[in-house]
Amino acid sequence: MIAYIQGTLTYINDQSVVVETMGVGYEIVCPNPFVFQHQLNEQVKIVTFHHVREDAQILFGFKNEEEKRLFTKLISVSGIGPKSALAILANVHIADFAAAVEREDDKFLTGFPGVGKKTARQIILDLKGKLGSIFTLEAVGNISQEDAGEDTANQTVSEAVEALKALGYTDKELNPVAAELRKEGAADADKLIHKALRMLAK
Repeated sequence: MIAYIQGTLTYINDQSVVVETMGVGYEIVCPNPFVFQHQLNEQVKIVTFHHVREDAQILFGFKNEEEKRLFTKLISVSGIGPKSALAILANVHIADFAAAVEREDDKFLTGFPGVGKKTARQIILDLKGKLGSIFTLEAVGNISQEDAGEDTANQTVSEAVEALKALGYTDKELNPVAAELRKEGAADADKLIHKALRMLAK
């Protein structure tokens, strides 16, 4: 199994990044690829999960081991595939997710894309009491306010990018714009969309 990839970050889009090492470019699918935006064309180390199935081999990438462990726990739940697991990771802090599972908060869990009431109950059934041993209080405590702000900004930019794609813009057009939007730090997707449209019109 491939535990991590270390090399030069050469490309980012809304679903994946490409890391080049020893002349080989590895495409890595991530929950929030643009969290690595500030390291574009620099050396990175991305924690990976090598997902093998009959018709494909996919590398999934994460910021740290905690994210990877939660991903592996999620895909062990009946009704949760890699796509749904990534959607959850893209929109939550590990501490918040673990707490919601422990308090059996169906409403919180059904707020994620692709998670209905039945799947939320299955998550609780399969994972309650099992996350604390992996995500220690010390590890959870390491999530800083700065990290929380970054994740919120990343989510807002992702929403803005998806809205712009619906208007017909391509990844090639949007990638440099997304990088600028992340510097904005605005929490309002509408403001980011208006700013992006002004940039694209130039």
